[in-house]
Amino acid sequence: MKAIYQTLMKKYFNLFDLSQKVNYKTEVLSGLTVAMALVPEAVAFALIAGLSPLTGLYAAFVMGLITSIFGGRPGMISGATGAVAVVIVSLVVSHGVEYVFATVILAGIIQLAAGFLRLGKFMRLVPHPVIFGFVNGLAIIIFMSQLDQFKDASGHWLTGSSLYILLGFVLLTMLIIWGLPKLTKAIPAALTAILVVFGIVAIFGIDTKTVGDIASIQGGFPPFHLPSVPFTLETLTIIFPYAAVVAGVGLIESLLTLNIVDEITETRGRGNKEAVAQGTANILSGLFSGMGGCAMIGQSLINVSSGARARLSGIVAAVMLLVFIMFGAGLVEKLPMAALTGLMIMVAIGTFEWASLRTFNKMPKSDIFVMVMVTLVTVFLHNLALAVLVGVVIAALVFAWDNAKRIRARKSIDANGVKHYEIYGPLFFGSVAAFNEKFDVANDPDEVIIDFAESRVVDMSAIEALNKITERYQKVGKKLHLKHLSPDCKQLLQNADQLIDVNVMEDPTYKVAVDTI
Repeated sequence: MKAIYQTLMKKYFNLFDLSQKVNYKTEVLSGLTVAMALVPEAVAFALIAGLSPLTGLYAAFVMGLITSIFGGRPGMISGATGAVAVVIVSLVVSHGVEYVFATVILAGIIQLAAGFLRLGKFMRLVPHPVIFGFVNGLAIIIFMSQLDQFKDASGHWLTGSSLYILLGFVLLTMLIIWGLPKLTKAIPAALTAILVVFGIVAIFGIDTKTVGDIASIQGGFPPFHLPSVPFTLETLTIIFPYAAVVAGVGLIESLLTLNIVDEITETRGRGNKEAVAQGTANILSGLFSGMGGCAMIGQSLINVSSGARARLSGIVAAVMLLVFIMFGAGLVEKLPMAALTGLMIMVAIGTFEWASLRTFNKMPKSDIFVMVMVTLVTVFLHNLALAVLVGVVIAALVFAWDNAKRIRARKSIDANGVKHYEIYGPLFFGSVAAFNEKFDVANDPDEVIIDFAESRVVDMSAIEALNKITERYQKVGKKLHLKHLSPDCKQLLQNADQLIDVNVMEDPTYKVAVDTI
């Protein structure tokens, strides 16, 4: 019974896995640091979407708690994000906050379906240059978003002593975060930096911008609330496009963040489980007056860089955020924005894939182009789903073009006068033209064998090409055989037997390894 208990706890709640070594001090302190950094971000993203600050804070609490407990990646932090805010801002303007809640719930249902259908595996189709571009774009966005802290309420750049004080505290925060780990890792550098700057401001009574200057975060427990929208087909047509984009953006950002954290921690998360957790969290966020969200790459990096590896840190962050909202709003509102700005700038620096610049002249030109395009789309359009889609499409087209040039044929005539064409490379829509050029129908002997031992028939264009080459040989009275087709290729031909007429030489002992998804 104990073994069964431990197995279940390990599978679903790593926090309670008795065999897992958890550094409780590190987890709690990391969670506290993340909670402090979550406050201004959640508020800022809510304001970007045109919503109440509490809407972003409630989303951060619900998303953070649910995904920390049930998510597929211990140590990863979820909450209200800029990606979601950018998507729903037009919906807020046109239909109001109630439609946002309904949209978030529907987006959660879509994410749940994606998780149960195990669609998380398709993340393996995202090439590394796309991930590099995505991450670099996010790093630039995080950095650029912090520049607003150097402006006053009217939108003008700070000058004089206000600017110098803010800049000084930002640089001090960055220096502590950079330098403290070189001396000791007993306490999180980010938390230390925040507390040091807060202490200096409090002791000397320095006048500088605080969290409270952005908005009040005072509130109660997230209220349960069914969206006040008509449950009609018209409502569905309004919210579904937004919900689909929110779900897509949320899953893409969450699973990419999962991959990044996997690389940092040298462990492996579970994408489908994370999709289910994200969907559940968004449904509950919409029901508890939250704007919805997804995994937060910046906060996740703060967490793992502080040493957190278990679920406890995320749970602590979510619970402490609720404590701040309900009981500690007055204290949190006094935190200097300079400390949090410095922290987020360091996150941006840590997020940026500097290795991609060092290998810039060593990467294929196509990969460089993909990376730059994804970065630009992410930075200028703030549409993460579109950025990833553009990158994947370009990478797929480049791959198809490269493989289209790889098809070739080795020709020989055996002792019986039969000509053999040994095909190398995949036969698909991109290589059909090159494939057709390989054959000398007019001068070939009466019997020809095309050997696919080193090739694969991939799609309908390839099937049609086989049909056409068969017809060409039949017209001149010659017999054509197809040999060494893999089982999946034979299945393709069988499925299209009403459209084509080809002569397949059976070879029951031959098998080709097929990569199934």
